[in-house]
Amino acid sequence: MNTTGTLEILAPAGSYDSLVAAVRCGANAVYLGSKALNARRNAANFDDEELARAVSYCHERGVKVYQTLNTVMFDEETDEVVAAIETAARLGVDALLVQDLGVAKMVKACAPDLPIHASTQMAVHNLAGVLEAQALGCQRVVLARELSKEEIRYINEHTDVETEIFVHGALCMCVSGQCYLSSMIGERSGNRGLCAQPCRLPFQAKGGAEYGLSLKDLTLADRMAELRDSGVHALKIEGRMKRPEYVAAAVTAVKNAVEGRPVDFDALRSVFSRSGFTTGYFDDKIDKTMFGVRQKEDVVSAQGVLGDLAKLYGKEAPRVRVDFDFQLEAGEPAALAARDEDGNAAFAQGDVPQIAENKPTTQEKVAQSLAKTGGTPYYLGELTADIGEGLILPVSALNAMRRQVLEEIGEKRSALHPVPFQDVVPRNHPKLLNIKIPALRARVLTAAQLSPLMLEQCEQIAMPVDALLAALEAGAIPCPEKMAVEIPRILFGPADSTQEKLGRLKQKGITKAWAGNLGAVRLAREAGLEIHGGFSLNLNNSHALKAAAELGLKDAELSFEINLFKAKKLGDYLPYGILAYGYFPLMALRNCPIKAAMGCKACGRKWNTLTDRKGVEFMVDCGSGISELFNSVPVYLADRKEELEGFSFLTLYFTCEDGKTCERIVREYAFGGRPEGDKTRGLYYRNVL
Repeated sequence: MNTTGTLEILAPAGSYDSLVAAVRCGANAVYLGSKALNARRNAANFDDEELARAVSYCHERGVKVYQTLNTVMFDEETDEVVAAIETAARLGVDALLVQDLGVAKMVKACAPDLPIHASTQMAVHNLAGVLEAQALGCQRVVLARELSKEEIRYINEHTDVETEIFVHGALCMCVSGQCYLSSMIGERSGNRGLCAQPCRLPFQAKGGAEYGLSLKDLTLADRMAELRDSGVHALKIEGRMKRPEYVAAAVTAVKNAVEGRPVDFDALRSVFSRSGFTTGYFDDKIDKTMFGVRQKEDVVSAQGVLGDLAKLYGKEAPRVRVDFDFQLEAGEPAALAARDEDGNAAFAQGDVPQIAENKPTTQEKVAQSLAKTGGTPYYLGELTADIGEGLILPVSALNAMRRQVLEEIGEKRSALHPVPFQDVVPRNHPKLLNIKIPALRARVLTAAQLSPLMLEQCEQIAMPVDALLAALEAGAIPCPEKMAVEIPRILFGPADSTQEKLGRLKQKGITKAWAGNLGAVRLAREAGLEIHGGFSLNLNNSHALKAAAELGLKDAELSFEINLFKAKKLGDYLPYGILAYGYFPLMALRNCPIKAAMGCKACGRKWNTLTDRKGVEFMVDCGSGISELFNSVPVYLADRKEELEGFSFLTLYFTCEDGKTCERIVREYAFGGRPEGDKTRGLYYRNVL
């Protein structure tokens, strides 16, 4: 927990101009991406030469640089990822932000001295997840945007890992790292930095607003006392896709707030907002007032402020203190020594002083000259001077000495400081298991979906915690040895209740757990349960499977964003399978759009729908502890069983189906069948970008 009261202002840098704006307006750190493999691939971003220039520029000014490598990768991108890590190590960036477990493993192996930050794309949202990320080697965790101030404080009170939270910018409707809507609709994956933002288009519930998946932007710019009290280390501003003027306005607002000055909310609203701002998640007031869209007046208002905002970063800002020691003695060359706040030192000699006729050099005149650091990032700190009586040194000579020492300090500060790098990443992966006929597994929501046929044909059946516990206590589970408890993939707040229930389930004979999040993995391990990884861990490559095996997973479902061709070629570091049937969950939502439209009472906590602009209905349910948006049609592959050979298992992911439908689907996957009604092949025969 941060008890120093010092807060790092972390600004987005989607382009070099935005980086300059961030630094000149007072950011302590920036985050930026290379041309690929980052969560904002549509930003201008930086090639290797530009990245080197950016690191030098920032480090000279005492600003840290965090490089984003925060997308999931495929095996064929291994060389590209290794090259990105090598570049980051060679340039000495201050940290890499990662999402993919495989990428994190590669960074640790290749450049163990390079700090790792867990990206918000890792969906870390509770204490268990933070502790698991720390165990993976992450020095900092970017917490999910959906957390309340009490939840943030609880995490920080129980861990010493640094935490970072978003304080200004866009709010995704879905928990970051858990959104598959863009990829399922148009093959543009948010987990790979190419989200098409379909959530900003019309999605309407009965009686609700037209844009039922669009939230207002967040701002916590005036909440510094509470943020300090929560124990966070860094205040992150979203916006790598936005213009430099936006960055300048946001950084200036947060900087002013941190230093106790008023915040210009009018400028923030004018440069970019969606019907204003919200603090709903932070204040734990999650309701329909959080929803908003970018309207015409929001767009028009920006034109009137851009010129003034550009002036905020028009000139170099003095950021780095330099102390000077000046010596002027008769018969000796003038000497000027300088030292910055990080201990970088420089020395210059000038002319031998002359005897003054009427206006000798004084300490005051020296201070006036040394203070003229305009156009540089430096300012005069402490000055000590030993000046012989009656001597004079021309101001031009003193200015030349000042320029020389500041240039030398600048060279030292901007010099790149590489960290050791060694390419030890394997390119070939073992294919050991050679399973030709995959076993069947199922996931059900209630005991009513179970059937004798399912219990006979499926080697393992997952069921949510509360439903499984109730079914066991009601005697509705004839063979508990086949059951796995589904730990919620999103579990906000303290996990005491869930831990207690896992203990009770183990006492009743349950030995296996489905875990779709780092926090769930830790809870399962602490409960002494066998861990089976879920699709929402976003395992898409062999390196991630190896990392999952090292976490103690028995086996794992792959992400459904990988196609069958790539999936079958993954290394057999542990048994893996796919979701082969079901209405796949495309979003994990803390702010339920159905509740916002009609309220929980009218909904009855039953299945409801959102309708998009084309009239397609997407199901919404809150039966898993959070609200989830499901695809409009189920994935169906029973008629292509021969193409599924090579996986260890196939999971039939049941949601809204009744018991009879579940039994039919099991039969078709066990013995063959043809689809009834609308269906999709999902992304298994497509290529996600």
